[in-house]
Amino acid sequence: MAKEQERDYSHRSLLDKLGVKEESVVSVVGVTDENFLEQVRGRAHKVSTKKILDDSDLIFYEANSTRELKELKSLKRYIKQNGAIWVVSLKGKLATVKEMEVITAAKAAGLVDNKVVAFSDMHTSLRLVIPIARRK
Repeated sequence: MAKEQERDYSHRSLLDKLGVKEESVVSVVGVTDENFLEQVRGRAHKVSTKKILDDSDLIFYEANSTRELKELKSLKRYIKQNGAIWVVSLKGKLATVKEMEVITAAKAAGLVDNKVVAFSDMHTSLRLVIPIARRK
C-alpha cells in the first residue's frame, strides 16, 4: 500500500508537486493567484513578486501569448543550474498558448520540459529546466 501511495501523486499538495521546499528561493512573475501566493510565502525561504531574484530555485511565470514566451531566454539567467521555470498558462478551451508552443519556446531558450502539473482549475503549468548536459 505504501508503494502505491508513493507512486500516486494525487494526494500530494500543489507546492509538493511543484517542488517548493522550505529552503527554496522563488520568483513569481505575473501569477496573481492569491491562494498560491499565500501558500508559497508560507513555505519558501524567500519569495519575490516584485523583482526576479538571482539564483532562484524556481520561477513561476504566467504566459498566455507567444510574445510572452519569448521572455524565457532572459528568465533562464536567473535560475540556478538545477532550478526550474514553471510556465503557468490557461488550460482547456481558455488556453491562448498551446503546450507545443511552450515547448518550442523553451527549446529556443535552451531549456527542456520535464513535468506538467495542474496549477488550478483554470491553469496548467509546465516545468522547464536547463538540460543536464548543459549545466555547469
